[in-house]
Amino acid sequence: MNGLLIFDKPSGLTSHDVVSLVRRASGERSVGHLGTLDPMATGVLPLLLGKWTRLAQFFNAADKQYTGTIRFGFATDTYDAEGQPAGEPQPLRCSLEELRALSTRFHGTIDQVPPVFSAKKIGGVPAHKLARQGKEVAVKPARITIHDFALTGLEGDTASFAMHVSSGGYVRSVAHELGQLAGCSAHLSSLRRTQAGVFTLDDAVTREQLIEAANAGTVQELMRHPRTILPEMPAVTADEGSQTKLRNGMAVNLPEFSDAPLVRIFNGSKELVGIGKRVAGTLIQPYVNIA
Repeated sequence: MNGLLIFDKPSGLTSHDVVSLVRRASGERSVGHLGTLDPMATGVLPLLLGKWTRLAQFFNAADKQYTGTIRFGFATDTYDAEGQPAGEPQPLRCSLEELRALSTRFHGTIDQVPPVFSAKKIGGVPAHKLARQGKEVAVKPARITIHDFALTGLEGDTASFAMHVSSGGYVRSVAHELGQLAGCSAHLSSLRRTQAGVFTLDDAVTREQLIEAANAGTVQELMRHPRTILPEMPAVTADEGSQTKLRNGMAVNLPEFSDAPLVRIFNGSKELVGIGKRVAGTLIQPYVNIA
């Protein structure tokens, strides 16, 4: 089964748990998610199935949007509510407006230090595995862009927020660092991903919907229409002869007259057969074959 599934991850499941769930529901063993969501977090988790997993490289740079809450008063070792408290509790003495003034530090392009308990690889090993073994973890700063970070309310010691951030950004780190600036420490207390790339919660299916479709044998119907994926690339339809040449690694002339470097190649209206790379003019060579 080939396709792109947008899943609304519930709290308590790891991203790998979701992969296992989709494997069982679809009967397809080749399944990969596009951007880890922590177990505590909920929301948009795109997954590629079958030969479409070869397209993962084109989704890596997608921006993400979130809503959530930050609890002030104490930090945790994981920077979120699932971790152990780190340090003595301290009362929040800042108003919402004061916190908003501090939050301006987290706008634009910044160098962010990821949490020690994260999926960042160190010598090929996820940092969180090393941290749980009690080993010293030296995570390097990563350059990210925070397009928007707005504190939308404050109730007691908990602030609500909305954030739009580039790929690779850690909301947990922002919560942790904002607590340091506020002088009382803080951690991420809830998180919901509302958008990943062009896909939103309106596109997502729930666990219940997936299980219902699995029982009815209609999981394929939950997949995104092939023409809606990677909309930044123009689409072109190839005839059977051209498709054969592309599968054999040959460049072909296709009726695509833009100057886009990469194009989606279809057989008919629905079947995506690959991604082509423009050589010159309308001459396209195979870049990723998925037929």
